[in-house]
Amino acid sequence: MNCRSEVLEVSVEGRQVDEAMLSLLHTILLHRSTGKFHYKKEGTYSIGTVGTLDIDCDFIDFSFVRVSSEELDRAIRKAVGEFKEALRNSGSDGMGQISLEFYQKKKSRWPFSDECIPWEVWSIKVNVVNLANEQERQICREKVGEKLGEKVINIVEVINRHEYLPKMPTQSEVDNVFDTSLKDVQPYLYKITYQITDSLGTSVSTTMRRLIKDTLAL
Repeated sequence: MNCRSEVLEVSVEGRQVDEAMLSLLHTILLHRSTGKFHYKKEGTYSIGTVGTLDIDCDFIDFSFVRVSSEELDRAIRKAVGEFKEALRNSGSDGMGQISLEFYQKKKSRWPFSDECIPWEVWSIKVNVVNLANEQERQICREKVGEKLGEKVINIVEVINRHEYLPKMPTQSEVDNVFDTSLKDVQPYLYKITYQITDSLGTSVSTTMRRLIKDTLAL
């Protein structure tokens, strides 16, 4: 199986890291989740609804839609919080990458553990910029909102392509495809990982600084 890989790049102020990451990760998971499966008998099932919430950001001029599941939100916030803390403590130039990987399990014979086979990976490269004053922060607030809007459109376009998705499983195999541990939603099996690095390049931060400089010059 070929694993699809998508890369997004964003440049943000330190206080914007949480909201920027949450908006992108939640957007992806909104389109990679279903309602809970209710099996009537093997091969016959109904799918529950997925509730949604509109979220307004505090430090970015941006709103996004997420699955209303508080359990899912807590899991994503925990991962993003750990990523932000690692960025803060890294001592590097505030560059890192957080990845959302979707996978399915392939049962292995005892005594071997199940094999996890990734089928889609979203990587978000992040660069944290330091701003000089409140005027620059206000411009950054607006520009980051515009960039996130572009990223969300890009995410939706990619997801709407007719590419591989795991086939709907039978009741006995549902745990090989979906995370069934949440009570109100059923995302495809996923994991969130991150890395802190000083080798992501400076193109994104340079672009953001140029945008701020050009706006100040108007």
